[in-house]
Amino acid sequence: MDHPLRLAQQPEADALLSRSPLAALTGMLLDQQIPMEWAFTGPYTIAERLGGDDLDAHEIAAYDPEAFVELCARKPAVHRYPGSMAKRVQQLCQYLVEHYDGDASAVWRDAASGGELLGRLTALPGFGKQKAQIFLALLGKRLEVRPEGWREAAGAYGEEGSYRSVADITGPETLEKVRAHKQEAKRAAKAAKAAKTSEKR
Repeated sequence: MDHPLRLAQQPEADALLSRSPLAALTGMLLDQQIPMEWAFTGPYTIAERLGGDDLDAHEIAAYDPEAFVELCARKPAVHRYPGSMAKRVQQLCQYLVEHYDGDASAVWRDAASGGELLGRLTALPGFGKQKAQIFLALLGKRLEVRPEGWREAAGAYGEEGSYRSVADITGPETLEKVRAHKQEAKRAAKAAKAAKTSEKR
């Protein structure tokens, strides 16, 4: 069975990401300083350890913080920094409970414009502008959430035919294209930094 999201590169984890808005948001939150597949497998790992086949924002928000850190740190850990990321996942769920009654899809369901949706995403704990734009592009490109102006609000990540982020990944081939783009961007940034340093001498 094919799924709109293929970010974990693991069928069960991708199935959860595709059907659970909270899992998709949580995977995006975890996607920093570790390989993408590891980050997006995290929601499935958390769901399994909570004894279910989905994530519940109310359950995670109310979970004992120390016990939730232990759950996330258990091997295989959900992140390289399981303590700090467990705290962020709980903060995200607490915010969703407070502002959206625990319904992650409500963040984007009735957004009237791309700008409004971007504002809602950047307000989420752990979501800076770049992460919010990438997730907005993921919603538009993979999950058909397309309020007016969504591509513009997503910036470069919203461009059609680009391979910049997780929003452009549909399988192993596009994953390699995104990785190549990121490596090229790193090389360019390094070269620019070196040129700037030599100018100062």
